This record gives sequence, structure tokens and C-alpha cells, in this order.
Amino acid sequence: MRNFSASKKLFQRALHLIPGGVNSPVRAFRAVGGNPLFIERAKGSKIYDVDGNSYIDYVLSWGPMILGHAHPAVVKALKNAVMKGTSYGAPTALEIELAELVLKVYPSMDKVRMVNSGTEATMSAIRAARGFTGRDKIIKFEGCYHGHADGLLVKAGSGAATFGLPDSPGVPKSYARNTLTLPYNDITALKSMIEKEWRSIACVIIEPVVGNIGCVLPKQGFLETLRKLTKKHGIVLIFDEVMTGFRVSFGGAQAYYGIKPDMTCLGKVIGGGLPVGAYGGKKEIMSMISPEGPVYQAGTLSGNPLAMTAGIETIRELSKQGIYSQLEKKSEMLEKGLIDAAKRAGATTRFYRAGSMFCTYFTATDVVDYKTAKTADAEKFSRFFSQMLDKGVNLAPSQFEAGFISLAHSEKDIDLTVKAAFEALKNI
Repeated sequence: MRNFSASKKLFQRALHLIPGGVNSPVRAFRAVGGNPLFIERAKGSKIYDVDGNSYIDYVLSWGPMILGHAHPAVVKALKNAVMKGTSYGAPTALEIELAELVLKVYPSMDKVRMVNSGTEATMSAIRAARGFTGRDKIIKFEGCYHGHADGLLVKAGSGAATFGLPDSPGVPKSYARNTLTLPYNDITALKSMIEKEWRSIACVIIEPVVGNIGCVLPKQGFLETLRKLTKKHGIVLIFDEVMTGFRVSFGGAQAYYGIKPDMTCLGKVIGGGLPVGAYGGKKEIMSMISPEGPVYQAGTLSGNPLAMTAGIETIRELSKQGIYSQLEKKSEMLEKGLIDAAKRAGATTRFYRAGSMFCTYFTATDVVDYKTAKTADAEKFSRFFSQMLDKGVNLAPSQFEAGFISLAHSEKDIDLTVKAAFEALKNI
């Protein structure tokens, strides 16, 4: 058994100072038991805790470390940037350079605005859609998490799903009243809602692949129907690709599935591990944003030089020829290995993957939405998680979170992960 004494001591200190001892709920390990790991450093495919334990990491800071931790090109660029200052509160050429890179990869966007988090991006995109349409209501899908802004914590995924708290105290009923929720992948319910309410609906926001209740793929025709209906009724379609952007494919889920949304929200990867978010879309919608238009949105640290630098270097690396074929090969190898390990161990699981994000559910039910995701055995996952951690493999500490693989993961890493999974699955 591994020694976690230093992490335990730090957690006890943190509990007196920080709500729940953590600065984001799922980190608390409550869904899997035990105490959270306190990480000291990371490099490549590995993270290292304060007790000196190393782990093959499939959390990857919840997605952004697609190149692996502390990638040399990103680190070098950041060192140079830090020497020039950390924040100016003024425009820089770096903002333009990153915007050009993003718009080239995501041609559905004519203009993009940088912010500091995915929550800011989704909140701002919805405000822009409301300002553009003059309508108040939004549609979101059960289990899709779009940050913790008021009005979006209605049947949300991520930490809300993990803790069984799909609706949050502190959100006024008047906010929630303007949020209409639908089951993901339910075309009949989608058609019915839009045909009934379209005159008051400003936008539909969706994770095109749901990454906050694991990894739920869209059924054939679902996204196509959504695009057709929103276009017909003048409803702004927002793809929240904070997680799926650069993960499902280089051009995100919209490129992979061939759907062109009106607005896109990005984050994670375009900050190269630093806090960042972005929202963009059609010129006529983005022209509503202040100072060009009347819809106000601002941020002192938006477009800060460190995040822009890390994002630029990350996208440059991802743009190199053959990178995504390498990433797909590694992802496929992990998928085949984990499915085979479950079969050999006699475990009942469902595995889903979209590009380099994935999830194993402990259920016999095909997972297509929030309801079926919740059939997964969280207790069994908890035991699996603990055994994997003890064998040196770091997974997200919840059945309802996606895993990620990076370019830094080696065949040896994957082989060790599959071996560990087989042994763990046999014993749960």
C-alpha cells in the first residue's frame, strides 16, 4: 500500500481554511472515499504527490494537458513571457495571434473574445445570444455542465452529478425559470419543446459530446436535428466545446460531426494549462459585445500574456503534421486494452470514447443520457478507483467524469494501465 501521510496532513490543514478543504468540489474525493492527493509536480504523462508517489495521469488537469505535463515548448515560452511581466491589463499582440490560430481551426467563428474560464465563456455566450435575439429563455440538456453561473446549475453534470445535487441552493427561482431542460439524445422531446416555446428561446447550449457525466456520445441524427430546428426558428445554437475542443478532433466535435454552430465556447486546451476561456461566433452576434455593441462583458485578466503564450505554443504543437494520428493511435490502444481487460476479468462495463476523452461505466445499460449514466455503480467505481490509484494510475475521482489521454503517454504507460485495470477489475 502507498503512503499518503503528507497528503492527509495537508488536507487536515486545508479543511480549516477552505470550504471542504478544496477549491473545486470533485477534488475532495468524497465520491470515492479517502483523502485527496496533494500534487507537488508533474512531467509528461506523470504526476507526483507530496509523499513521493508517482502516477500515470488520466485526469490531465481535467483535460487541457493534451501535450502532457510541462511540455518543453510551453515551459520555455512561459519562462520568457514571465520575464516580461505577468499581466498588463492592456492589449497585446499575443491576443491577436491566439485569436487568429483559434479562428483558423474553428471557422464557424468570425470573431472571438478571450475570458478566464469556461464558466465565463458560457455565461457570456448566453448573454450575447439573449441580447442578439431579444429573448430570455435557454435550453440546456440534463447532465451537461456549463459552469456554475446562475441559471446553468439546473440538472447539471460534473460535480453536481457526483454529489447528487443537480440543482443548487443560492440560485433564485426566477433564474431557473428561464432554463428549460431536456434529456440528451431525445429527438422527440427536443422537437416538442422547440415547437412549443421557440418564440421565447434565445439559445440552446449543449456539450456536443457530454463530458461531465463521463463520456456520452450523440446518437445519429440528434445534433443534425438540433441544428435544423434552431436555424428554422432563429435560435442561437451554442456548442460548449470547453472540454471537447481539440479533444474530439483538432476542430472539436463540430468538425468531427460536421455541425456548424452559431457560437462556440472554448477553454482548457487553448490555455495550455493556464486559466483561460473563449467564446465566439457569427459576426452579427459578436458585434453585440461591448465596446462594439451594447452587451457588456469585461475582465481585467482576460487575454493575459501568460495564458495567451501557453495557448499559442500548445496549438502550434497540435498543428504539426501527424499529431492527431498519434493521439488517435494511443487512444485506440487504451480503449482496446481496457475493454479486453474488463472481458478477461468478467466485469460488466460500458466503455465510450470520443477522440482522446473516454469513460468506463460500471453498468450493463447502454449509456445515452443522464438517466442511463446514473445506472452506473458508483460504489464499484470507487473500489476500482482506489485499487488503480494504489497501482499508480490516476483517474478522475468520480464515476461521472471523463478521462483523458495525452501525446506524452507511452505504450508502456498504456500497457501498465491495462494490466492494473485487469487486476483491479478482478478484485472488485
